[in-house]
Amino acid sequence: MAKRDYYEVLGVQKGASASDIKRKYRQLAIRYHPDKNPGNKEAEAKFKECAEAYEVLSDTEKRQRYDQFGHDGLRGSGIHDYSHMNVNDIGDIFGDIFGDIFGGGRRSARGGQRRASRGYDLETLVQLTLEEVATGTEKTIEFTRQDTCSECTGTGVAKGKQPSKCGTCGGNGQVQRGGMGGFFQMVSTCPQCRGTGQVITDPCKKCRGKGQVPKKRKLSVKIPAGVHEGQGVRVTGEGEPGKMGGPRGDLYCYVRITAHPFLMRDGANLVVTVPLSFTQMTLGAMIDVPTLEGTKQLKIPTGSQHGSILRIRGQGLPEIRTRQQGDLLVQLSVAIPKKLSEKQTELLREYAETEKVDVNAESKTFFDKIKKHFNNK
Repeated sequence: MAKRDYYEVLGVQKGASASDIKRKYRQLAIRYHPDKNPGNKEAEAKFKECAEAYEVLSDTEKRQRYDQFGHDGLRGSGIHDYSHMNVNDIGDIFGDIFGDIFGGGRRSARGGQRRASRGYDLETLVQLTLEEVATGTEKTIEFTRQDTCSECTGTGVAKGKQPSKCGTCGGNGQVQRGGMGGFFQMVSTCPQCRGTGQVITDPCKKCRGKGQVPKKRKLSVKIPAGVHEGQGVRVTGEGEPGKMGGPRGDLYCYVRITAHPFLMRDGANLVVTVPLSFTQMTLGAMIDVPTLEGTKQLKIPTGSQHGSILRIRGQGLPEIRTRQQGDLLVQLSVAIPKKLSEKQTELLREYAETEKVDVNAESKTFFDKIKKHFNNK
């Protein structure tokens, strides 16, 4: 399914400021958050769609590429694959916006330290031809992902330094707030340290305290035969690194198929429309039709009708699951010549006489007939 325009998703104008985009995203994310819409898959899908739009429009470089080239300009730029992402992980990405809205209970039993979490999934596009779909192929993929910083080994802290205890929560990772009338206390994740109990006062210069740096990656991906437009091929462990020693996420390579000059896809079958002359349709003929393997000869039966479909077995695409081969469907179309020679005109008139069909020397157009009809009323 085609992605919607990111500005449309967030409901902002193309020239919107960063603060307007941030404010609008927060409003929509709170509205569609699964906690407010339990069991509502449509709301969850919109929540993830808003997160994807915000990731692009809140990043100056990604936004410039998107404004200039659209969704195609973001290929290989390391956009997270939100469709496969846990909601709490999305909260981790944009924790500065939501504070303690996300993941209030994600601390471990050992206090302020968070548990290990899986890395984020990424997505990219793979362009295929119909020929490659028919046989399967191996594509070289180039993309950018966040990798563990080699300078600080992912801690975000400068060499020789240690993180400090969070002054907001005292190292507990949670803060308490008084409820109505003081009868109960509300406990939530500390917005300053986001539950870790620690803050970085001496950040690593290479990653600026993030613990990760962008890195270009190139790898070969096997695409199975029969894959469809929009399907994703998962490459395990090629996403971003996890936190606290957690496993890497995955890379999803979504397929886009280039239009063929002659053939159209209909499931496992291929369809081609072949224009033929009146005489070929009437008297029959042997013609060449295009296939993915070159041209094949096809016999046109005598008296074929416009719109008739002939089938060439086994010249379609394989089913991705059953491997059963589809067919090539050849749809016949009558090509009417725009100009005739005097000889051709004479012969056709003679033929029309044998059919006892009234043919005028200069046929009036359809619109001339309409005009005459209404003028006579």
